[in-house]
Amino acid sequence: MDFDTALLRAFVAVHDTGGFTRAAERLHLSQSAISHQIRRLEDQAGTALLVRTTRSLRLTEDGEDFLRHARQILAAQDALSRRFQRSSIAGAVRFGVPENFMGARLPALLAQFAHLFPAVRLDVTVGTYLDLQKLVAADALDLAVIMAPADSGDEAAVLRRTRFVWAAAQDFRHDGALPLPLAFSPAPCMHRQVGVDALESAGLDWRVAFTSPSQQGLRAAVLAGLAITALPQGDLEAGMVVIDGQFGLPALPAAQFQLLRRAASQTAAAEAFGQMLREWSAAALA
Repeated sequence: MDFDTALLRAFVAVHDTGGFTRAAERLHLSQSAISHQIRRLEDQAGTALLVRTTRSLRLTEDGEDFLRHARQILAAQDALSRRFQRSSIAGAVRFGVPENFMGARLPALLAQFAHLFPAVRLDVTVGTYLDLQKLVAADALDLAVIMAPADSGDEAAVLRRTRFVWAAAQDFRHDGALPLPLAFSPAPCMHRQVGVDALESAGLDWRVAFTSPSQQGLRAAVLAGLAITALPQGDLEAGMVVIDGQFGLPALPAAQFQLLRRAASQTAAAEAFGQMLREWSAAALA
């Protein structure tokens, strides 16, 4: 049995808005048209989906189950339309991303966006969290992924949650006679600040043994056993282990990647890219 998506949208709208009048306003239809669509849908389903009185409207037991499937169908339909519908949106999107958010899947997202929006020029800047924040504040970027303390900022802007950990090579050794060797980027750096604040609070004896502005450089130093570092848990590589609690190391805080937007109103192209990035992040966590 094939259900008309227009009928499914009417049903979902009635439920979400709490009535036929508001559903009609949302879908730009008349109230009688909505009523007719719901009757057609119930006839097609062979069961009542809604219980209506003069004062209330609620789902039947079948309606509850039907609503769940209807949402899944509409979500898949919308995703399919976005995937293969060429857009008339044009312009440019200036997007900033930290090195440790790139991952293996982000290039595929960028390629997909370019395919769906061929008239949009995508300018990508890879930088540190702090540099990206400054560029957004200076109106030099439309959107940027940054890292922030957990539960800070707008919940809708959160892309991925993580926590900082102490990382070392699997064969790292430290006898405690000398200060603990650390690998950090030069200040200002969020990873460095998180680690230094925790070390100072714990009163540990430590030193910076390796400095590099490159995340790959820091990881190379860690894997070589020269030092330990503080990094988001998702940045661990093969050959690294979490050493939280060892050598007197204190716990590190939780954090989150979030989407930062420039203060001025966004272009249609930037809005489209931001929405795709949020959907991509949600799918990666599912």
